[in-house]
Amino acid sequence: MISSSRATVTRFAPSPTGRLHLGHAYSAMLAHDFARERGGRFLLRIEDIDPGRTREEHVRGIEEDLDWLGLRWDEPPVRQSARLPRYDAALERLKALGLVYPCFCTRAEIAASAVAPHGNEGPLYPGTCRALPPTERAQRLAADAHCWRLDMHAASARAGALQWRDAAAGTVIAEPETLGDVVLARKDAPTSYHLAVTVDDAAQGVTDIVRGVDLFAATHVHRLLQALLGLPTPDYHHHPLLTAPDGSRLAKRAGSPALAEYRKAGMDPGTLLAALRRGTPLPPPPGRPT
Repeated sequence: MISSSRATVTRFAPSPTGRLHLGHAYSAMLAHDFARERGGRFLLRIEDIDPGRTREEHVRGIEEDLDWLGLRWDEPPVRQSARLPRYDAALERLKALGLVYPCFCTRAEIAASAVAPHGNEGPLYPGTCRALPPTERAQRLAADAHCWRLDMHAASARAGALQWRDAAAGTVIAEPETLGDVVLARKDAPTSYHLAVTVDDAAQGVTDIVRGVDLFAATHVHRLLQALLGLPTPDYHHHPLLTAPDGSRLAKRAGSPALAEYRKAGMDPGTLLAALRRGTPLPPPPGRPT
């Protein structure tokens, strides 16, 4: 992994929309171990900006699971729901630069007009609302639900050539245009993952971001936002995703076994962590179908 002369700070930033599973434990362990091996700090951030899916019992469950595993964080957990003014300020700065625009399209309209899905981001937005006449835009702003999108072409032109460093991939040339005009503030929330995570990593002094390779593409956008907002760029360590014994990806929506199930079944947390560090697949907890 990439070394740094800075005091190392890593973080684990789950969304409280369900209980943690082995994939979460693996990523949290890697971030925790990376910091501990370098005498640094490991932080916990609760990414609770999704008002429709966030549950307080899942916030408690995250802390219980990490505590059971012995992955201790060094500062009180930060909650994104308490940091909305920071995201609003960042969005206003981008508005002042003329780099964002309101989008009134529905998901169905985007899906119908987009050429094809694009990775984890879903259909690539075709830029329908980017060229709305000013009068129509003003009228619709006052009456219609809307999100705010980054004008990727204008933003990339302003930032110029950018790059970032990944432990496995080395120096990566940033290509945020491949993700299109991403959402920075949602219709149902005053921010989005891309904006919030970029602002928070800088505010918390995170030097090394340890996360799954499924977020590799998102880093192109985060690097652009760092440049536009004058924020530092951490080093990135995108790790392979932990998979189930059958090779399938572990995910909440796939019904992957929760850490709480292993704890209830009497699994020793040290044994579980040792298996994760070896990369050994774990069978489902007793009582779960294999």
